[in-house]
Amino acid sequence: MGIQDRISLPSMIKRSYDNTNIHNLFIFNRSGICFFGKNFTDYFQVEKNLVSPFITALMSFSKEMIGKKFKTIEMGDVKFVIFEKGALNYNILCDTIENEIFLEEAVNKINKRLTIYMRKKKININKQIVYDGVFNEIIEETIEDAFSNEFNLKTEEQIIEYMKELILIDEIDGAILLTDRGKVLYAPYNKAYLKNFLKEVEFRVKIYNNSILKLFYTFKDNRFIFSEYVQNKYFIILVFNSHVRFGVAEHYLTRIVDSVKNLLSS
Repeated sequence: MGIQDRISLPSMIKRSYDNTNIHNLFIFNRSGICFFGKNFTDYFQVEKNLVSPFITALMSFSKEMIGKKFKTIEMGDVKFVIFEKGALNYNILCDTIENEIFLEEAVNKINKRLTIYMRKKKININKQIVYDGVFNEIIEETIEDAFSNEFNLKTEEQIIEYMKELILIDEIDGAILLTDRGKVLYAPYNKAYLKNFLKEVEFRVKIYNNSILKLFYTFKDNRFIFSEYVQNKYFIILVFNSHVRFGVAEHYLTRIVDSVKNLLSS
């Protein structure tokens, strides 16, 4: 198993939210009045003036019944994720495998800029309907920045091809490649299995900022994972069969991480 040396010109581009598992975003006030909605994909055509009051009513109901508001509603392969940020609520419809820490980071960026604009223009979002073209432009621009990041397309394609080769190694049950923000770039598993797998190891991005460089986790079936961040750009998870020795598994992880680093620096 090896990596061919390929010489290519760098092609830095933005990773667009059109290529993610995010389908819709709605921004509404505490009364459920939605003043901004955006479809990122064509999979679900959701009416913003219907979904926002519905979500608001459910949040109020859960608060009355159990003393706290829910944050996530799962419906098969998709979920609504709701973030309360002061006067604004953000509702995102996305695939269940989408990482919620990444979503909240994006929402925080959007909310910060909108809050500054509303203060500057003295907009009370709970007492008036916003008819402001500049306001909508700011939201669009901020969304573009919050849900995208710069990467080298050619290099990433090489890394993904390399990850696909790893299934040829008997000791490795699976290899998963994620961005530093939890977006799945490659996995050999189907979506249903991947959803459950990522739930079980959802701590993968909670140690962002390199407070822990390597993670180890054992499953109930005695399989185990070794994983590591690579230059604050990617997160690699290797799944090993139970008969593999830990020293061998760590050796594989070191080799694979070094190979990915070489690709990034070439």
